[in-house]
Amino acid sequence: MAHLIGQLTFLVLLGTAGFLFARRIGQIRRNINLGRDVNRSDRPKERWAVMAKVALGQSKMVVRPVAGIMHIVIYAGFILINIEVLEILIDGLFGTHRIFAPFLGGFYNFLIATFEWLALGVLVACVVFLVRRNLLPIARFRSPEMKGWPKNDANIILAVEVLLMFAFLTMNAADALAQARGLDHYIAAGSFPVSQWLHPLYDGLSNAGIVALERGAWWFHIVGILAFLVYVPYSKHFHIFLAFPNTWYSDLTPAGNMDNMAAVKKEVDLMMSGDPFAAPAAPAEETPAEPAPFGAKDVQDLTWKQLMEAYSCTECGRCTSSCPANATGKLLSPRKIMMDTRDRVEEVGKAIQAAGGQWEGDGKSLLGHYISEEELWACTSCQACVEACPINISPMGIILDMRRSLIMEDSKAPESITAMFNNVENNGAPWAFPAADRGKWTDELSAES
Repeated sequence: MAHLIGQLTFLVLLGTAGFLFARRIGQIRRNINLGRDVNRSDRPKERWAVMAKVALGQSKMVVRPVAGIMHIVIYAGFILINIEVLEILIDGLFGTHRIFAPFLGGFYNFLIATFEWLALGVLVACVVFLVRRNLLPIARFRSPEMKGWPKNDANIILAVEVLLMFAFLTMNAADALAQARGLDHYIAAGSFPVSQWLHPLYDGLSNAGIVALERGAWWFHIVGILAFLVYVPYSKHFHIFLAFPNTWYSDLTPAGNMDNMAAVKKEVDLMMSGDPFAAPAAPAEETPAEPAPFGAKDVQDLTWKQLMEAYSCTECGRCTSSCPANATGKLLSPRKIMMDTRDRVEEVGKAIQAAGGQWEGDGKSLLGHYISEEELWACTSCQACVEACPINISPMGIILDMRRSLIMEDSKAPESITAMFNNVENNGAPWAFPAADRGKWTDELSAES
């Protein structure tokens, strides 16, 4: 009877967690699809290679070796320990215990031992990360955008990982003691090189106490994992799922190659052709009811890939710590650009859901209400943030699109840039003198020689 109640409880928890996770994924998918279309399906072989190198191989993480190696330990632990989680799920569904052991034989002992060492590595790495985030004076963890929920979110996940790994080791320690005592239901299986260190803590418990400890740790572990599943899509740790598609859809154009707006490029090509009688491009058969905006003012003006990047952002701050504008005290933080974009698309998505699927506007926009003009004009377009991001996110792409909106929609730009535009228009170059005078500086050299 107790086993039946446990199985039913497990099914209810699993079904509830699965439903909540799927619902949240649907919301995120809807929000990402608010963005404009962009083709990122070309050159598939290169895309698979980029994903394998950057997401699977963690190539950009190890640029900073201390944090990178510890992240790889957590990453490997997350992937491999899920095999043990699969066994726990099956045992929970069918009331079995270590169901893989009879099929894998001696290899099962190797697997459990590997999981235990990984669990210890994950536990240690998470403790180190907690210390780094909260006690060490690391600038990228002290930025204004990291106050409040972002800081708490990171700490919650790290603390939960520590508790889950300790619960896993406690479960194995109690299991090993139950096996040694020959208790019912506990078959002799597994090798426990790490959890055996916990035996002195629990060896004095009665048989019933050992069973209660093992079952309690089992339930804590599985409930924690299901809670983690529900929580992750609301957290920065959703990059666990999105890092792979985000790197697959990476921009494969050479670094520094900025895309041209097709409509503007046609006009420039026509102007530069030198033919005053050249006919303008033929209009489309169907004129849209509302012309497409130049640049981006709100999240709907960005591409779906840019919105995916906002949800993929790990908030690690490598982009901000690499940004020369930020290093010189400017207001710009590339990490904040991504966090603001995610916050805004969440706000728009909730408003659409509340209005039954229609966007009625709320008097706000990403540009102005979330991201200021001062932040945008501080960017030097150097792409240091793009190079630093461990999963190929481009804050600079969003910045450039929003600057286009400021210039081409609102006719707003700093005085220095406006002067440069005027010089290009009047003189054909950024300098404030005509082409005929550009070589005059050599006259003095000729006179001296």
